[in-house]
Amino acid sequence: MKTEELISLLAKDLAPVPRNSVNQRFAKALAWGFPLGLAVMIIVYGLRPDLDQAVFGWSLWLKLIFTGSLALAGFVATQRLSRPGVALGRVWLALTAPLAMLWLIAGAVLYNAAPAETTTLIFGSTWKTCALNIGLISVPLLAATISCVRGLAPTRAALAGASAGLLAGALATLAYALHCPESAVPFVAIWYVLGLSLPTITGALLGPWMLRW
Repeated sequence: MKTEELISLLAKDLAPVPRNSVNQRFAKALAWGFPLGLAVMIIVYGLRPDLDQAVFGWSLWLKLIFTGSLALAGFVATQRLSRPGVALGRVWLALTAPLAMLWLIAGAVLYNAAPAETTTLIFGSTWKTCALNIGLISVPLLAATISCVRGLAPTRAALAGASAGLLAGALATLAYALHCPESAVPFVAIWYVLGLSLPTITGALLGPWMLRW
């Protein structure tokens, strides 16, 4: 077969890619990934019993704003890394700003706390299970984000995988915040971040294997 014939065959019935197809693909993936992660959280751990009171406190909203902003930045980063030649640009700032703000607040809390309170502020009562719980909730979300990116055209596989894992981890942490009774900012700054790091690292390791094309 001649080259011209091959090109004609490949181009036959070629249709333009629908507008916002990438956004639609992510929306479909997260439409089943997030409910599954939320279901895992509710079935395995349950909502915190004082949630109706906690919504009026600042600590729950701090956790929701932190995880929500990180999830939004992770979504934009993953979307860009799923397409060849698209730079992250200022998304790096959006990814690091929530972490920097959280750690600054946590540092200020520890600085002003009495020495006897430091251990409680850092470890709370659930530090042994917090990160692992987030990792478990993130499993269906990571499957959703990786499968979504795999259907696109990432050229930086490890970075795209890490970004997909970060998105999954942030959404899993958002769901876990509805269960977790811990309110100390230093606890959140350490164990929540460690928890969402697990799917991020997993995504980076899976990327070169699952996202190559």
